[in-house]
Amino acid sequence: MVAPSVPASASSSPQALGALVQLLRGRRTVVLTGAGCSTESGIPDYRGPGTRARARNPIQHMEFLTRAEVRARYWARSLLGWPRFSAARPNAAHQALAGLEQQGHVLGLITQNVDRLHHAAGSSRVIELHGALAEARCLSCGELEARISLQERLLSLNPGFVEHQVELRPDGDAELPLEAVSAFQVADCLRCNGPLKPDVVFFGDNVPRPTVDAAFAMLEEGDALLVVGSSLAVFSGYRFVLRASERYMPIGMINIGESRGDALADVRVEARVGEVLPQLAAALADG
Repeated sequence: MVAPSVPASASSSPQALGALVQLLRGRRTVVLTGAGCSTESGIPDYRGPGTRARARNPIQHMEFLTRAEVRARYWARSLLGWPRFSAARPNAAHQALAGLEQQGHVLGLITQNVDRLHHAAGSSRVIELHGALAEARCLSCGELEARISLQERLLSLNPGFVEHQVELRPDGDAELPLEAVSAFQVADCLRCNGPLKPDVVFFGDNVPRPTVDAAFAMLEEGDALLVVGSSLAVFSGYRFVLRASERYMPIGMINIGESRGDALADVRVEARVGEVLPQLAAALADG
């Protein structure tokens, strides 16, 4: 552990990248990733540049649990958004992080993303703070169903529904007029006919305690924290930056735009993560 330093101003210059290399070299780094790590794979984020102007409110946890019409609206939009979301592939940032783990520079990843792209890129130690859209869980019996299987059932129940032309939204969602949802048929649990929910943490819900504990335990193993593509607006991720600061761990950040944790960072690089991370991996590989 090192004493905290004066936070560096954000820069995309070679000097900023060099400072980040120096910060992380020889240290076991824990990486915290946010939506900005996946935007270059074609998955929109909630708070990135240009997003706030067009974003609408995401599904809220209690509304989904208590209102059948909200569940129908979610699954109708998800039916249309899932094909493009599931077709996304890892970008250079995901691949660089997987390579850094394989080389021993990265201890593991804590991700706020629900797209499983870190796994697809080859990262092996990944803690998913908010779950993953790859599965749906029954709210009554807890049974899991693969999202790809659920997609086929939703298509069968709603023939012709995919003809709607929609715009992809964050986390596999899609924009859809309310009137288009009125006749939508929701698929229930195959085991008990209970309502299904994507196996993710919605806004207004809490990250499960075992997941939080596992993430903190990973952070305790590390010597440095690198935040990649996150504004840290949500406390579920920001808490790890606070803990790292309390432990006097070096903190690096790669992001476009302001971050809630900027004042706690030792080095900030403001640039596309798909550009910076391969350069970081190459520099650390050179020793």
